Amino acid sequence: MGMNNTPGGERIHISFFGKRNAGKSSVLNAVTGQELAVVSNVKGTTTDPVVKAMELLPLGPVTMIDTPGIDDEGELGSLRVKKSYQILNKTDVAVLVVDAAAGFGPEDAALLKKIQEKGIPCVIAWNKADLSGGEQLETGKQPIPIVKVSAATGQGIHELKECLARLGRQEENERRIIGDLLSPGDFVVLVVPIDKAAPKGRLILPQQQTIRDILEAEAVSVVVKETGLAAALAQLGKKPRLVVTDSQAFKKVSADTPEDILLTSFSILFARYKGELEPMVRGVKVLDEIKEGDKILVCEGCTHHRQCDDIGTVKLPRWIREYTGVSPEFVFTSGTEFPDELSGYRLIVHCGGCMLNAREMRYRLQCAADQGIPMTNYGMTIAYTQGILKRSLEPFEELKEIL
Repeated sequence: MGMNNTPGGERIHISFFGKRNAGKSSVLNAVTGQELAVVSNVKGTTTDPVVKAMELLPLGPVTMIDTPGIDDEGELGSLRVKKSYQILNKTDVAVLVVDAAAGFGPEDAALLKKIQEKGIPCVIAWNKADLSGGEQLETGKQPIPIVKVSAATGQGIHELKECLARLGRQEENERRIIGDLLSPGDFVVLVVPIDKAAPKGRLILPQQQTIRDILEAEAVSVVVKETGLAAALAQLGKKPRLVVTDSQAFKKVSADTPEDILLTSFSILFARYKGELEPMVRGVKVLDEIKEGDKILVCEGCTHHRQCDDIGTVKLPRWIREYTGVSPEFVFTSGTEFPDELSGYRLIVHCGGCMLNAREMRYRLQCAADQGIPMTNYGMTIAYTQGILKRSLEPFEELKEIL
């Protein structure tokens, strides 16, 4: 039971790509040792991505994804190919299955180029190797490991598994939440309203994680409610390096924090930690160019929070109309719906994504980027339309030229 409790977002996603009849499903089944995917001699049996959770030792829990053939013909076919390409945005490790008899074709080369552009670790499974001699593949970029396999005889399957485990061991997240902004002994004041989100007796996770990172930086955290901030600043006797606040209290905290003290919010620290800050700041600036009738997509990550719904469907559109002075057309989606086709939109405004894992948010950002559509989030939009975003981004050198 334990393994199936590992949330999908925490698992490493391994996707199998290749032309129809290259034997993707057979290789996948050989790797997993279980019949997960339909296998038949008819070309193009897999018409939709097949997703399966399993344990792959020594890597641990993984999600295996079998995709439609990348050489599918016809109208339906091109839809399926598009789906395969979108799966790339959810992929941590890619397996390109090539039929040794047919050799490496233009579709394989095109897909490989996409995989390398996205920086996804990849291995080529040279399948049906019992039938012919494999070759070495030299690509322009870093050489890609090739493993000769035969789903029929089991040849090379163990080696392929070891290769997947090696590629799947992700390097530890280099990013810090706040520690890289601090020196040992610095004071950081955290403003935490405790009336709303936190269960009694607890802090919410982002607050805990921030405190932990401050401790690791050998710095000092002082935690106050928004009503106690002014008094705390007066008593500290030393200027804090940074004040970090919950976004909902930003207005009051900004008023109580002297201009010469850097101020930011938890949501901005976490957008930076997850690699979303820069694209979302670029995205929010598009509000300055919105024209009458432009379409704005508002995405709610969860379906059950009425309060977020209210922000997404009522308050945000109102603030955007007030800020831009025009009336854009708003389209709303919630939960797991995220449209494949984004080209009609001028801007996407997404919720903070607390109910979506980091991979799903990265996927959505990547899909938007692939189609050239700017994306931002609720917190940034609120801060920008209320004129407080600039101040909250001051601690981050790397954003100077965008602002």
